[in-house]
Amino acid sequence: MSANEATVDSGLNTFKGFSFNELRELISEKSSALIPPMVAIFVFLILWSVASNNIVTSLGNVPGPVEVAQQFKVLVIEHQNEREKAKAFYQRQEVRNVEKLAANPNAEVKLRKYTGKPTFFDQIITSLLTVFSGFALAAIFAIPVGILCGLSKSFYQALNPLIQIFKPVSPLAWLPIVTMVVSAVYVSDDPMFEKAFITSAITVTLCSLWPTLINTAVGVASIDKDLLNVGKVLRLDWWTKVRKIVLPSAMPLIFTGLRLSLSVGWMVLIAAEMLAQNPGLGKFVWDEFQNGSSNSLGRIMVAVFVIGIIGFLLDRIMLILQRRFSYDKSIELR
Repeated sequence: MSANEATVDSGLNTFKGFSFNELRELISEKSSALIPPMVAIFVFLILWSVASNNIVTSLGNVPGPVEVAQQFKVLVIEHQNEREKAKAFYQRQEVRNVEKLAANPNAEVKLRKYTGKPTFFDQIITSLLTVFSGFALAAIFAIPVGILCGLSKSFYQALNPLIQIFKPVSPLAWLPIVTMVVSAVYVSDDPMFEKAFITSAITVTLCSLWPTLINTAVGVASIDKDLLNVGKVLRLDWWTKVRKIVLPSAMPLIFTGLRLSLSVGWMVLIAAEMLAQNPGLGKFVWDEFQNGSSNSLGRIMVAVFVIGIIGFLLDRIMLILQRRFSYDKSIELR
């Protein structure tokens, strides 16, 4: 049997388990799911191309899809070049240290860290680490407090004024306060984390904890009273009641809050990095804006698309986790 015949035979075997009608329904279902978004993206690209040719800024025409794709390629090349420089830097150090030890076995050798300019992809990693840190801190605080608010009306009434006051505060207002407090409190000769990282992470925490806290409180407060009465009849202790009844019942709304918090945290982080000039994608956008070269607009638009795609992927990850940890697998999640 030739290679082509084997390939055809393998393809036919793949569909052996389907009847013709089932196969047609499967193709129809996949097509209906894929075609509308593809058409929308195609129309968007056409409109973008037309608009970009007719809008002239001080730096030239607004870049179209092709120019933005080219700038993305340039950013990839810059990243690869920077990695090569770092590799060569460490190799030179290693050779120098080997020669130093060969001349004097007791010599003290040092391995210095490469301090080249962070690339676009380095900034992405920095932003992701920061947003996950801030989001984790927000979740650790918001879920227990939300459960307490849902279980105790008195506790909720005591805390609600503070929630309503601090919930709408902009990250631009939090940032100067957080920066000054971190600078005053976090003083160390050998700090584990950079101050910029802590400042951004705490700002994300302060702005993103509210959706999780409120949704958790609403989810817990709306649990069927009969379920809670069952816990009383069985004389469950507080922790067992929370673990066996409260958390499973409130899980959908807790995850809704977590998804909202992660989205808010991602938006807040970019603004905070721009304002405070902390490392990350926000700083990259601001630096390109200040640079003002003919390629700056294209590079900023690459960052905008990357920020949006990462935000979308973060939400998909939370949705997968929600499906994984939800007790009721029949609920349709969107």
